[in-house]
Amino acid sequence: MAESKASQSTTTMGGGGSYSVKGGGNGGSGNGGATASSLAAKYPVNTLMELKLGPNGDTIRGLVYCTDEISNSIVIKKSLVHTTLSSEITVINAASVVGKKTMDVNKEEGGSGDEEGSSSAQLRELAGVGNLDELNLPLPHVSRKALEERERRAIRLAEESFSHINQRASPEGQKIFDKLLKACNEVVWKGESILVLKEIRVDPPYTAANCSLINNASGGLDEHSLGRVKKIVQAATQS
Repeated sequence: MAESKASQSTTTMGGGGSYSVKGGGNGGSGNGGATASSLAAKYPVNTLMELKLGPNGDTIRGLVYCTDEISNSIVIKKSLVHTTLSSEITVINAASVVGKKTMDVNKEEGGSGDEEGSSSAQLRELAGVGNLDELNLPLPHVSRKALEERERRAIRLAEESFSHINQRASPEGQKIFDKLLKACNEVVWKGESILVLKEIRVDPPYTAANCSLINNASGGLDEHSLGRVKKIVQAATQS
């Protein structure tokens, strides 16, 4: 995590953005299962807060988007208006917070809001909602099982991606491999040679002339596949 002198990092998000939920419970409290000393309890999700940061006394105002106990971080979301961007996300090191204040969203519409004069309209704008009551709606249910499966799938795809990289092959060979993988799917490395569909081998220096059938059989689908692979290799070497 990148940190500045105020121990914060800001990323601007366009479009609808993404959604991150820490723990369960209702949107108003957002601290289901959280202990009193946890970040989730101190900085409830969906709460409008004003944080004062050391050492320079910088102030950050916005909606608590999520918290992370491992990195000791608080993520604040501030909606943007009169711009093509939807929101500004600020990641704050909780250790840098020297003061915090919850901004009261239960004031009557048109009221003065907090003591610094934030009206309900300003609070709605800051939170990016049409009605402040939306902040009290329950957070969407998050399936732990679904998240774990998503993580396993991401790890599996990353491992597959790493297996497609051959550090012993030349840059031209890696380029040919990538082209064949897009066209044929079933492509693997064997040493510095490329095996396609378990029946065709492409040897260095990876030209059409270096493509051959593994079993040396002729005719049928094997010959057709070999011809297709040669065309792909030739097109890749000329590009």
